[in-house]
Amino acid sequence: MKLKLAFALLAAALAFGGSAFAQTKWDLPAAYPASNFHTVNLEQFAKDVDQASGGKLKIQVHANASLFKAPEIKRAVQQGQAQIGEILLVNYQNEWQPFGADGLPFLADSYDSSMKLYKAQRPLLDKKLAEQGMFLLYAVAWPPQGIYSKKPINSAADMKGLKWRAYSPATARIAELVGAQPVTIQAAELSQAMATGVVDSYMSSGSTGYDSKTYEHIKNWYDTQAWLPKNAVLVNRAAFNALDKPTQDALMAAGAAAETRGWAASQAENTRTQNLLKQNGMSIITPSPQLKADMKKVGDTMLKEWMDKAGAEGKAMVDAYSK
Repeated sequence: MKLKLAFALLAAALAFGGSAFAQTKWDLPAAYPASNFHTVNLEQFAKDVDQASGGKLKIQVHANASLFKAPEIKRAVQQGQAQIGEILLVNYQNEWQPFGADGLPFLADSYDSSMKLYKAQRPLLDKKLAEQGMFLLYAVAWPPQGIYSKKPINSAADMKGLKWRAYSPATARIAELVGAQPVTIQAAELSQAMATGVVDSYMSSGSTGYDSKTYEHIKNWYDTQAWLPKNAVLVNRAAFNALDKPTQDALMAAGAAAETRGWAASQAENTRTQNLLKQNGMSIITPSPQLKADMKKVGDTMLKEWMDKAGAEGKAMVDAYSK
């Protein structure tokens, strides 16, 4: 009996060891707070993958730039330091112009037009990321972008001299065109930058404004609905190929569900955070006709500049979007 018991225990240990060995763990760095709707969506995605794969793939979400800073995440995934990660596409426009297409002011200024732009952009993204050993699992738009400013703004001339938070090539270029002073500040550093007077203005969504408690420092938000930049979840191709087929299928299905859920969450977040900003003393202001006209000129200039740099790829994308 003792011998049988020993064999049974050994078999159980081997089975447990085999199960543990078969389990794969991935790290998913993200740049935004745990409370942000993108991060909440990532956490649900990780749970879905765990459940659908029968526990074979565990994904650990590292929120608020705790594992890698925002500009480092793409390289980390590309080099395999992280198997999967979430990036803001516009951050990488200087590397390759089409990454920044959804940061062009007033090219796509609603959820419907943003989704249309995404569909035009997707084939180019898939090709470029494949060359870099990655693929795009899913992408979700941020709510429409407006202007946060300590002082009232009635025209672009009023933006001259503002200490302007820049987080992408496009936001830095806007500053240059209106005479503001661009200061590169990532999301995780924004609250401190406002508290210390490093910045007194920036363009972003109501979601970022609420997450960063902008209302403690700035009281004006101009609802320009300028663009809807996308966060994209990238996967290292070699890490994906190392998974068995059922686990790959589980990951892809969870990604598709996260994309659908994320776009709906973004629209709900837009309404929710604007209400919360108001409750915390923020004025939500419709831009004056002059400010709208001035910012449209900025958008036209930036689109022309982008098209010149993006070449045939950019033209093909804009043509597909404009159909």
